[in-house]
Amino acid sequence: MKRSIFKICVVALGLVTLESCADLDLPSDGRLALNDLFSTYPRTKGYYEICKSYIPQVGFMYQGSRTPLASFSDEAHDASDGVSGDVNDWYNNRASSTTNPVDGVYGWNHYFQGIRKCNTFLSSINDPKIATAQIKEVEKNGWIGEVLVLRAYFYLQLVKRYGGVPLITSPYEVNHDFSKDKRASIEECIDFILADCDAALAIPETSDANIGFRWNINDSDRGSVTRAFAYAVKSQAALYAASPLFASPGSKYTWEKATEITKEALDQCLAHGFELFDIAPSADIAQNSYAYYFINRSDPSRAIDKETIFESTAARTNVWKWAGTPFIAGVEKAGSGPSQELVDAYGMQATGEMPITGYSDAQHLQPIINPASGYDAMNPYVGRDPRFYASIYYNNSPRSLSTGNVDKSLIPLTFRSTVNNITSSVSNGETSLTTTGSDPWIFTSVLGKTIPSGEKRLITFEYKSNKTITNAQFFYCVAGGPAGGVSSPENIRIEGSTEWKRFEFDLSDAISRFGFGVNNNGGQPPANHFLRFDAGGDPGYDITIRNFQIETFNNPPAPIPVETFVGGNARISSDLTETRYTRTGYYLRKFNNYKSSVTVDQDGLMKIFRLGELYLNFAEAAYNAVGADVRVPSKVSGGQTMSAREAVNAIRNRADMPALPTGLSKAEFEKRYRNERQVELAFEEHRFFDVRRWKILMDTDKFVTGMRITKNGNNYTYERFKLQDRGTNVDKYLWQPLSLSEATKMEAFTGTNWQNPGW
Repeated sequence: MKRSIFKICVVALGLVTLESCADLDLPSDGRLALNDLFSTYPRTKGYYEICKSYIPQVGFMYQGSRTPLASFSDEAHDASDGVSGDVNDWYNNRASSTTNPVDGVYGWNHYFQGIRKCNTFLSSINDPKIATAQIKEVEKNGWIGEVLVLRAYFYLQLVKRYGGVPLITSPYEVNHDFSKDKRASIEECIDFILADCDAALAIPETSDANIGFRWNINDSDRGSVTRAFAYAVKSQAALYAASPLFASPGSKYTWEKATEITKEALDQCLAHGFELFDIAPSADIAQNSYAYYFINRSDPSRAIDKETIFESTAARTNVWKWAGTPFIAGVEKAGSGPSQELVDAYGMQATGEMPITGYSDAQHLQPIINPASGYDAMNPYVGRDPRFYASIYYNNSPRSLSTGNVDKSLIPLTFRSTVNNITSSVSNGETSLTTTGSDPWIFTSVLGKTIPSGEKRLITFEYKSNKTITNAQFFYCVAGGPAGGVSSPENIRIEGSTEWKRFEFDLSDAISRFGFGVNNNGGQPPANHFLRFDAGGDPGYDITIRNFQIETFNNPPAPIPVETFVGGNARISSDLTETRYTRTGYYLRKFNNYKSSVTVDQDGLMKIFRLGELYLNFAEAAYNAVGADVRVPSKVSGGQTMSAREAVNAIRNRADMPALPTGLSKAEFEKRYRNERQVELAFEEHRFFDVRRWKILMDTDKFVTGMRITKNGNNYTYERFKLQDRGTNVDKYLWQPLSLSEATKMEAFTGTNWQNPGW
C-alpha cells in the first residue's frame, strides 16, 4: 500500500480555530505534530471533524459528477454513452486496473486515507503524552464512538468493492515494514467492522442532549454519526457477509447469524423512535409519501422525518439539471435514463402482482406477462406501483404537479424600515433579517395594485435560514397601519436551509374566508395595503430573502406532459451526439422536485442509510435462514416479533401496495423479495452491489432495454428494443480492481499478488 495513502493530515491552526489542512509526512517519531494537533479543544475537535469529512457525498458522483452509480448497473442507461468519459468506457468494456470508471472519487485511496485519520485520532486521543487538551470525558467518549463507527463504515465500503483488505489499527510510521502487510479475509474484515461498532455501542449513553455518542441529535448536528448509524453498518455488513459472493465454507456468518444481527439493528431503531416516512403531501407538492420523502431534506432531530439514519450532507442530486427533461430551462443532459428492466419491476397496485415475470428471449424483447396481474401491454403505465410514478418520467406523465402555472399577476415587494425586534440589511437585492426579541416583524412596501381574484394566490420568495421557523405569519395591513388587516393562519413553517430554497404560502383560503382590509369580508387587498411578515416568535433567527412577491394564477391549463415518443418534446433518441434526450424512453424522477430551477435547486439528497433498508436487510436474512413466514422474536426491549414477509409488507404498506401472500415457496419469495428491493431502493446505490453479492451479474448486466413509442393520431405503438452489449457482466466485474500501481507495489513488498481475479 503506497505511503501516500497513509500520510497524516497536519492541520495549520490559528490560536483558536481550524483554518486549513494538507497531507504531509510526520516528523521521524510523529510526536511533535500530534502534540500540536491534540493540545487544544478546537484542534482536537477539528481533527475529529476531518475524520467525518471522508463520509462520501452520495449522488451524481461519476462521469465528472454528472451521473449516479445506477448508470453502471441494469437500473439505467446514461445518455452520455457516446461522449468520452466514464460512461462510454464502461459501456464499451474499457475498465482496467489503470482506468476504473466506477472508482470515482470514493475508492481505495479515499477510504484508506479516512481510515488513517481515524487511526491517528483513536491512538492519540487517550495518550496523555499527546492529548493534553481539556475536554469533557463524555464529549471525548462521544467522539471516540463516532470515529470507531466511521472506521467500520470506511472498511465496509472497501470490502463491498474489493473483498478482503488489509486491517490497520494504528497509524503507519515512516519506517513501517510493508513486507508484513497482507489482505485479510472477508470474514476477518467483517469481524473487525462489527467489533468497532460494538465497541462504540458499549460507550454509555449520556443524558446531555448536545454531546456524547447518542441516539438523538439536534438539527445543528447534521453529519454526526449516531448509534443508529452503527446499527445500520452492522446490518449491512452482516447481510453482505452471508451473501453468496462473500460467504465462505465454515464461515460464522451464516444466514442465521445475519438474521440475529439485522433483527437487532432493526429492533433497536424501532425502539428508539425510527419510523417509515408516511406523511401524505398535497397533490401539488408530490405524488405520494414515497415521492415526498425523497425530495425533502432530512431533519436530524427526527421531528418530521423519522426514517433517515444518515443523509448526504451537501451534494443535492441535481436530477433536474443532469438527468432532466429537455424542455426545461437549464437542463444540460438527459443523463441516467431508467431501463425497461427497472420499469418492468414495478408491480400492479390493484392486484399486488408482478406484471412481467421474465423474458422468453435472450434479448428481453418478449416479456412473459403475468395474466393475474392486470397488466395491459397497450397501456403499460396504468395502474402501477405508486413508487413508479414517484421515480420515473414515462410517456405523457405530467412534468409539473402545479394546478396554477399561468402567471396573471406578479407583485414584487421590498422590505421597509418599520420593524419590531428585528434588524435588516440589503445587499445585491437580498435582505438579511435577524430577530432580536419576541414577536419580531417587518413591513413590506405597499402592494402597488389591487390583488385580483384568481384561483390561486401565493406569497413566494427564495431564502436561506439558519434554522427552521415553525411559527411564521403574514398580515395584510391597511394604509397608515399597522392597525387593521387580517392575518394568515399561525404556525406557518419555513424550513431551515443553508442553500437557496423556494417558499410558497397559498393565501387563497384566507382571502376567500376573511377578505383583507378592515371590515372588507370577501374583498381583495387594495393597492395601498401592505404586508407584514412575522419571522417567528423569538430571537436568534437569521434569514436572508430575495424575490419576495405575490403571484396569482387563474384558469390553469393541464400540465405539460413529458412526451418521450418519437418526435415528442422529450423524445427518445439513438443519436449519440444528442445527450439531452433519453436513450431508454424514460427519465429519472426520483429525488427530483419539479419546482427546481436554475436559481433554486430543491432536489433531494441521497440517503446513505434509512430504516427502509434495515427492514429489507432483515427480510433477506430471515427468509434464507428460517423461511418467509416464520416469525423471529426480538431480543430488544420494546422490539417486535416479525417474519421476513411482514418486514417486506411494512415497506409495501407505506407504498400503498397490497401485502405479499403467505405460503410462498422459498424460490417464489426470493423472486418477490429481490423485486421489492430493486423497486424500493432504486437509484440509491444498492442495485450495483446487490447483483454482485447475489452472483447474478451475468444475468442482469450484459445490456439493458428501452421502449420506443410511436404516436399515430391518438394511439401509441410500443416497441421494446435492446441497447448495446456492455461486456461488464463477466465474473471479474464482481470485484473492482486495485489500481495497477498499488498492486504492483504491494507485490514487490510482500511477494504476493494482491490483484483481484481477472484484472
